[in-house]
Amino acid sequence: MAPGGLVWWIGAGVLVVLELISGTFYLLMIALGCVAAAIAQLAGVTADLQFAIAAVVALAAVLLLRRSRFGRRTRKEASKNPDVNLDIGQTLSVPAWHERRARANYRGAAWDVELAAGEPEDAQLYEIAEMRGSCLVVVASRQAKTKVTVA
Repeated sequence: MAPGGLVWWIGAGVLVVLELISGTFYLLMIALGCVAAAIAQLAGVTADLQFAIAAVVALAAVLLLRRSRFGRRTRKEASKNPDVNLDIGQTLSVPAWHERRARANYRGAAWDVELAAGEPEDAQLYEIAEMRGSCLVVVASRQAKTKVTVA
């Protein structure tokens, strides 16, 4: 193996390691370009054509990644994202409402609670749907809606 081919393999390895650290797939796609150039070098292709192959393969791989479901991330607002805020989805009981607002105990403290638009005030349990500062925005709990009493 010529020293030029070794550079492509080392470059691909470094990019894979950086990919593992960063958590995106883009560096992996560029590493594929390096692998393609290394294979081209083994086939006896000239250096300038190796660079062109690396660029074309990496660009095509990045474009394909962008079009796939892995290339698009749907970003939720942090106030509504349960991956950011572990309180989202937790249940609490609200004793009484006053103009769709209340105070309720949650995690050992009194919180301001606001009822989300279109939600009923007569539910037994509420789920936290969003946090706006120190105010919990709640919806009627799915558990409370699906309970059926048998007479």
